[in-house]
Amino acid sequence: MFVWMRRNYLAEVAYASLLVLILQIGPARADMAACPVHSKSMARLELFFGLGSGRGPVSPRAFADFIAREVTPRFPDGLSLFEGYGQWRDQSGRISRESARMLLIWYEPGADSDAKIEMIREAYKRRFKQHSVMGVDETSCGSC
Repeated sequence: MFVWMRRNYLAEVAYASLLVLILQIGPARADMAACPVHSKSMARLELFFGLGSGRGPVSPRAFADFIAREVTPRFPDGLSLFEGYGQWRDQSGRISRESARMLLIWYEPGADSDAKIEMIREAYKRRFKQHSVMGVDETSCGSC
């Protein structure tokens, strides 16, 4: 009986130690293994900008100037811009509709990435009298 209990105990300790090791290094290895060899893990950012403004519609020229001054210096490696339409329900229940632009940026995250994104959002809200700039973040595999 003592021999069986001792073997069972040693097996449980070995199993628990292996489980702890897997939990500690597993997520990092899973992320690395999730991307094909030809790609790497990158952050994807989508920002949605309404084009109605407290000062009137945001002109293409004003928006281009905003991109040049606020976005490009913070994310100089590239971006994509899409024209669109958006709507939302405000606090009073009213549906608001306006033209919109979606900015798509793929980047390698850095220690200051979140701060750069928030600076862009705040600059747009301040400059064009917007209540919000919707942001969507995710991590995925990418390659150039």
